[in-house]
Amino acid sequence: MSKKIPHRFYLTEDQMPKQWYNLRADMKEQPDPMLNPGTLQPVTAKDLYPVFCEKLANQEMDATTRYVDIPEEIQEFYKMYRPSPLIRAYHLEKALGTPAKIYYKFEGNNTSGSHKLNSAIAQAYYAKEQGLAGLTTETGAGQWGTALAEACAYYNLPLTVFMVKVSYEQKPFRKAVIHTFDADIIPSPSMTTNAGRSILEKNPTTGGSLGCAISEAVEKAVTTPGYRYVLGSVLNQVLLHQSIIGLETKMAMDILEEYPDIVIGCAGGGSNLGGLIAPYMQDKLLGKASPRIIAVEPASCPSFTRGRYVYDFCDTGRVTPLARMYTLGSSFMPSANHAGGLRYHGMSPILSKLYHDGYMEAIAVEQTKVFEAATFFAKQETILPAPESAHAIKAAMDEALKCKETGESKTILFGLTGTGYFDMTAYNSYLDGSMTDYIPSDEDLQKGFDELPRIPGIQ
Repeated sequence: MSKKIPHRFYLTEDQMPKQWYNLRADMKEQPDPMLNPGTLQPVTAKDLYPVFCEKLANQEMDATTRYVDIPEEIQEFYKMYRPSPLIRAYHLEKALGTPAKIYYKFEGNNTSGSHKLNSAIAQAYYAKEQGLAGLTTETGAGQWGTALAEACAYYNLPLTVFMVKVSYEQKPFRKAVIHTFDADIIPSPSMTTNAGRSILEKNPTTGGSLGCAISEAVEKAVTTPGYRYVLGSVLNQVLLHQSIIGLETKMAMDILEEYPDIVIGCAGGGSNLGGLIAPYMQDKLLGKASPRIIAVEPASCPSFTRGRYVYDFCDTGRVTPLARMYTLGSSFMPSANHAGGLRYHGMSPILSKLYHDGYMEAIAVEQTKVFEAATFFAKQETILPAPESAHAIKAAMDEALKCKETGESKTILFGLTGTGYFDMTAYNSYLDGSMTDYIPSDEDLQKGFDELPRIPGIQ
């Protein structure tokens, strides 16, 4: 008789990982270096010190240290909401009539409602340790801004959040939570920075983008004494901190004597995807196993599936270093009807390199299909998923239905990054039939590609 897998499986606090995993240490080829936009020379850690706190800048550039000790103070903070559960989706499996086994790692069991707190507390910790006066950041749908506000409140660090304007208007309760934790929040683009004023001069009615908000947050940081900028996705340091997700998952599945055939994560800038897949990608890089790894992105902001793998600015105002990544162009503005996060014009350089080299796949999904999957999942598993997470749910359901057709009993793992309780405007839009899909035309995308930087000798 086979062993019964529990519906929810928790590691003990003593079993929680005490080190983060640096995926770069096992990559056969490293991502291309970030470039100083003025000199076009590779950026060093010291070049980043005026923008990031020093230890985070060092983590950003570290390509050789495989495991990084998690400071004890961060470990203690993690224990307030970690370990997070690994859940066997028995009811979803039954409703789909599939022989596949579906697991998901649920990261919504904290007040921020998402995985973002894993990196937010780390970044706030290093900022406090350095004695900084405060921090600035950007946020799209609000998960990162909420998480960082909580982390900064824990360390009594002032925080200014630039939130993408269309999300700021759609998600009033995200603003309320951020204010509850004493952070300031500004809709972006705004008239408070040179970058914001410049963007509004060119496009006064824009709903904004993460690229715009990054420009404003960086400018605010470098012009305010004692402040630094922090980012919730894309960066190497963020994928490092988020590896706690995958490390816990793999440890739990090992105990259950399970191993995924398919690992699926939603993809915007890469924080959740990179964190979930980290130990499984390590197995793939080292030749220990070869799971399919699938990134799922919105059809309205398709960086992987329709972007170009080139050097681009990480922000719309073009004040950041250049990174080689899959990008739609730093001037790309997601449609205002885009309901969730995952609205960044580029993608993590680490994940971009792995995708380019064939280690993982990517698909893009329209948002009405995403919300159809989200509501179906909610009815079976009693968790209302964040729109971001629902991209992974949609792909996992599709893979499970393929197993139904073939009779294969594959093991599918996906990341449930958070809850959707701050996204009810979007759910209402789907339920009342007013939600529409937007897929940028080739002509729309070409406008962004035409504005990509021209770098002599490179592109």
